[in-house]
Amino acid sequence: MLEWYVAAIIGAGALVAGVALGYLVRKASAEAKLGSAEMQAKRMLDDAMKNAESVRKESVLSAKEEIFQMKKEADFDVKERRKEVSRLERRVAQKEETLDAKLEGIEKKEANLAEKFQEAEQLKVQVTETLKKQIENLEKIAGLTSEEAKAELVARLDSEMRHETALKIAEYDARFREEADAKAKDILSLAIQRCAADHVSEVAISTVQIPGDEMKGRIIGREGRNIRTIENLTGVELIIDDTPDVITVSGFDPVRREVARIALEKLISDGRIHPARIEEMVEKARREVENATKQAGEKAVFETGVHGLHPDLIKLLGRMKYRTSFGQNALRHSIEVSMLSGVIADELGADVTMARRAGLLHDIGKAVTAEAEGSHIQLGVEIAQKYHENKEIVHAIEAHHNDVEAVSLLDFIIQAADAISAARPGARREDVENYIKRLQKLEEVAGDFNGVDKTFAIQAGREVRIMVKPEVVDDDTMKILARDIAAKIESELNYPGQIKVSVIRESREVAYAT
Repeated sequence: MLEWYVAAIIGAGALVAGVALGYLVRKASAEAKLGSAEMQAKRMLDDAMKNAESVRKESVLSAKEEIFQMKKEADFDVKERRKEVSRLERRVAQKEETLDAKLEGIEKKEANLAEKFQEAEQLKVQVTETLKKQIENLEKIAGLTSEEAKAELVARLDSEMRHETALKIAEYDARFREEADAKAKDILSLAIQRCAADHVSEVAISTVQIPGDEMKGRIIGREGRNIRTIENLTGVELIIDDTPDVITVSGFDPVRREVARIALEKLISDGRIHPARIEEMVEKARREVENATKQAGEKAVFETGVHGLHPDLIKLLGRMKYRTSFGQNALRHSIEVSMLSGVIADELGADVTMARRAGLLHDIGKAVTAEAEGSHIQLGVEIAQKYHENKEIVHAIEAHHNDVEAVSLLDFIIQAADAISAARPGARREDVENYIKRLQKLEEVAGDFNGVDKTFAIQAGREVRIMVKPEVVDDDTMKILARDIAAKIESELNYPGQIKVSVIRESREVAYAT
């Protein structure tokens, strides 16, 4: 047992000794390794310090070079700017010197002008005095005052002008003798033209029966205000002469004439004749004429058997009742063409309904020729297209006077029917159409001027009456306007005899008491 104990102690001591020896050996090995690592780390640190120093030096050198370069560029820039500033300063200085010199010159010129102005005033006074003395001397020498000398000079000029006038008259007389043949032809043509006077009276005037001659005075009114109001509102002329119990309404536009005739009949029947009542009756007459035109259009449609027309087209057809073409009533002509077109189409086996419709509408443009520019064919095409008529009908309207080439059977039918209606004996009279066109052109020429409100050709074209806007045309401008219109008529129109241009300016204020 003791041996085991000793053996255990010895084993434990040996174990402790072995552990201690192992510790010492490991410690010595670790210290050796640590020393080697420290030396290696020191060497690495030294190398890093050397490399960092080298990099630092290189960076410092590079920065110094860059700073030097920037400083050099900045110095160059500053130098250039200083040069520019110096140059600008020199220019400013030169300009200041130039301005000073100019200012000095202006001051000198102003002083010279002031001196010259004073000299001119003095010379003016001297010239006035000298002229006065010379006039006095001339009056003494001539034995005449200035007024007497002027009168004598005017008398001498008047005598010379009379002499020159006589020479001119003789010259013109000789020229007229040379042109005698031409003038004789003009006179003969004028006489021949006036042979149509009976027909002109027939289509350009209407008569209104009155109960007695005392009614004429009431229609004329105080200082002519009633008759003037009627004429201004309707655009016609009232002729009140010695013819018993009759008043004549003259005007080339049959619609205006009819409105005036109906209004007069209403006024005569009512007995109250004054401007306000006249305006009321004229408005009623216009409405009646509009109703009459509508009825005439409906009658034409019924007579020809054309159905489905737009109501506005029917009204336009009715207006043709008051339109004549070469003396032929436009509505009756259209009805004739419609019926003839139907007969021809039936014989040829074409569409009778379309032929009648095209024939009735072929002259529809004549209903608006007094209001719109363009030929009745152009206007008729526009109207038919506006109300969506068949394209074949539109083309027939456009081709019935060969404005475009006729291509369809309907075109040829309308052309033939139109020619038959127009060519029958007594259908048309050329002079009347020219007469109407001349009066319409007369109104158009007068209406082209600024400030003109309405124009009326009256007395068979011997007078044109122009109503102007009072806020645009004053009394002085009226005289110039009348001369300008007369000059334009002379230059643009051919007409027999003389045309009177009457410009009327009327201001009116209306108030109502309630």
